Order: sequence, then C-alpha cells, then structure tokens
Amino acid sequence: MQNVPLTRTDINDQALLDPLHYAMASRDADVMELVGDALAAGRARLAFHPIVTADSNQRTAFYEGLVRLMDDAGRVIPAGHFMPTVEETGFGRQIDCITLALALTTLRQNPGIRLSVNLSARSIGDGEWRRTLDDGLRGRDNLGERLIFEISETSAMMLHENVIRFMAEMQPKGVSFALDGFGAGMTAFRYLKDFFFDLVKIDKSFIKGVHDDPDNQVLAEALITVAHQFEMFVIADGVEAEEDAAFLRKIGTDCLQGYLFGVPRFDL
Repeated sequence: MQNVPLTRTDINDQALLDPLHYAMASRDADVMELVGDALAAGRARLAFHPIVTADSNQRTAFYEGLVRLMDDAGRVIPAGHFMPTVEETGFGRQIDCITLALALTTLRQNPGIRLSVNLSARSIGDGEWRRTLDDGLRGRDNLGERLIFEISETSAMMLHENVIRFMAEMQPKGVSFALDGFGAGMTAFRYLKDFFFDLVKIDKSFIKGVHDDPDNQVLAEALITVAHQFEMFVIADGVEAEEDAAFLRKIGTDCLQGYLFGVPRFDL
C-alpha cells in the first residue's frame, strides 16, 4: 500500500482524538512541505565528507557525497528529520535522482577526485534514476571509473539477486561498490563471494572507543581479515578520536572516515 502523507485537514481532524499523534503528524507534515518546496525550487546540494588513507600522509582517497536540502532561507534541513518520512515516497525517489545527478556533475567538473554516493535497492529499479545514470556514464570522460556506490547490508540483502545483476552490469564501466555498515548484519557474510564489492565500511558501532574496548577490537580485526580475504579495501567509518585511529592503523585498516578528519563541507 502506498504511503500517502497526511493533509492538514486529516491532522486537524485527528487532533481531537489523539493530541500526541497530532503533534507528531503536524511535525511530519511540516517536514514534507519543506522537502517538497526545496525539491521544487532546486535547493539541493552535496556536502563532501573526506575518506583519508590510513598511512601517515592521510591523503584524501575519495569523498562521500551527502545530499543536503535547504529551506527558503538557505538553512540546511537536517536529513534525519525527513529521510525516514520520505524514504518510501515519491520524494525519496526524487532525492535519489537528484543525488546521483549532482554526483555526476561534480565528477565532471572535478576530474581529479573520486566520489561515493548511497545507493538503495529502490533506485536500481527506478526508470528515471537509471536514465540519469546511463546518460551520465555515456561519453569519453569515463566518469564510472571515479564513481562509487555505497550499499547498506540491509539494502543489498533485500533484493540481492537484482543488486548482483546491477553490479555485474556496472563493472565493465568502471563503477566501484562499497558495502556500508559492514558487520552490522552478519547474514550477509555467506553472500560476500557472490557480490562484486570493492570496498567495505566497517560499521560505526565497532569503531567508537575501539582503542579501549577489547570486544570491539576482536570484532574489528575479524572484519578486516574477512574483507581482505575477499580482496576488499577496508574503511573504518565514524572515527572521532586519534587513539581509535592509531589502533585501526595498527590492525590493517586501509582508510579512515570520521569527524577526526573533517566534517562534511559544500566546497571541495
């Protein structure tokens, strides 16, 4: 059944029945209105979060492109306020297409960088999203060789056969794939050999405070061993402390991402 946002009339009718539900629905309606206005006005940008090499040089290996929507005053609408609400709606599909289009434009304008963006199983089957991708990869600039799609374990497993076919289709075009949240859903382990992942991002839950957490130290090292066995590049996500970065370097992490190395920024 399609998720249809509540109208103001619906919300007002429910106010007399359930004040708490009214307050929550009213907030969601405001968010939907803000998102709709931002998309209609083209107020979407990418913020770039650096992923750095784990060696002493800490060079930027690539950036993760994170979509940001702005209100009419130029203020960022926090993604956490609207993504859970719009994810399975038409707005969610619009955001996926806009994110991809912005990423392809960024790659075209900045030939010296590589860029990753999130990919959901929903996007793969969307006609407009596929047209945006096919149009962007067409040409002599070989954008696919600098494009990385990040897929969460949940999304990869949801329609794993479709994802595997899509990855096989993209591989000759140079597109890379990263498994996001690696380790958060262990059911994906037995499917690793069937996918075409080039990179993994160890889930943040294993990273914070890892230098002082024996359990997470064992788990992080095991995840790195598994990834390297399958010839996948390893990124530790959510690094905020130098002590954690030092430990992750010692156990063989290839790249690091987190606020320790910078916050997402609009400029490259």
